[in-house]
Amino acid sequence: MLSAFVPGLLLGLSLIVAIGAQNAFVLRQGLRGEHILAICLTCAISDAVLILAGVAGFHQASDWVPWLETATRYAGAAFLFAYGLRSFWAAARSADALAPANSVPAGLGPTLATCLALTWLNPHVYLDTVVLVGSVSTQFTSGKGAFALGAMTASFLFFFSLGYGARLLRPVFARPGAWRVLEVGIGVVMWTIAATLVGQA
Repeated sequence: MLSAFVPGLLLGLSLIVAIGAQNAFVLRQGLRGEHILAICLTCAISDAVLILAGVAGFHQASDWVPWLETATRYAGAAFLFAYGLRSFWAAARSADALAPANSVPAGLGPTLATCLALTWLNPHVYLDTVVLVGSVSTQFTSGKGAFALGAMTASFLFFFSLGYGARLLRPVFARPGAWRVLEVGIGVVMWTIAATLVGQA
């Protein structure tokens, strides 16, 4: 079991550590201290579902529905562009509005909706979890379950570490200027991913 669990864990960590739309959102919520548990659980459970789908062999869904990949790519690009625009707008607002202590926390419903959209409308998530993890899991015919568990454990470890570890950076982000930089950085990440998705057409 361990011989399959460890490769799954390492593969999961190597795929998820890269900066992306989902990770940037979790970091932002962690810094603001808003709905951290719900966000981390949503991201980790979403990854777990996709990993199970990949290991179970559902990575062939794009073969069954040829237009699925294209539709998902453009929907994801449109959402990421809109979210990036929101970040740039937030960066341009007044200093007081960017201070977490003075900002009005977003409701749990809208926050989870954004989190789910960033997760499920991002084709890269499917490529990493469903396609890649699913493909590698075929090497562990007698230990697919342990391999999948390792990959899922990586997601839980990473998201909870990112969400709750972000508080260590709060002294840095006590300055409104740091929040502007963060918002601009998130906007750049979102637009870069969106451009990449459109460029794959």
